[in-house]
Amino acid sequence: MRPRPNRVPLYRNFSSKDDLILDFLRRREELWTVGWLQHESSRRGAFPQDRLLAIFDLFGEWFDKPDFEDCAFVTTMLEISDQEHPLRRASVASLARIRGYLRGLAEAAGVADPELFARQWHVLMKGLSMAAHEGDAGAAAAARELGVLLMRSHGITVS
Repeated sequence: MRPRPNRVPLYRNFSSKDDLILDFLRRREELWTVGWLQHESSRRGAFPQDRLLAIFDLFGEWFDKPDFEDCAFVTTMLEISDQEHPLRRASVASLARIRGYLRGLAEAAGVADPELFARQWHVLMKGLSMAAHEGDAGAAAAARELGVLLMRSHGITVS
C-alpha cells in the first residue's frame, strides 16, 4: 500500500485547491504565454506576419515534446461549466490576453479589423491544439497553411 502524500505543506501556501489552481494558471500564463509563445514568436519573426506564422512552428515543436499536454486554460475552462467560477473566469481571461497579443500583431500588420482577425486566428490555434491532442502529426503544418490563407483574406502580404 502506497503512503498518502502529506498535503499540509501545500495548504500552508494555499487556502484551497482553487487557490492553488489559480496560482498555477497565473504562473502558466507567465511562463507559457509571455515567456514562451510571445517571446519566441517575436524572436523568430522580424515582421508581424512572420510572428503570427511562427506560432504554428512553435506549436508543432510543442506537440512533438514527449510531455505535451493540451492548453491548461482550455482544459480548465472545459472542466468547469459554471460561467462565474473563478477558475473558469481566470482561464477565459488568459485566453483573452492571448487574443490581445494576436490583435496587436494584426494591428501592426495593418489589418482593417484586428479584433475579428485575432478571434479567427485564435480559433485556428485552439483547433490546432485539439487536433494535436487527437494525434494529428500534421496539424501544425495544416494550420500554418490555413493561417496564410486567413492572412491573405485580411490583406496581409505573406512571402
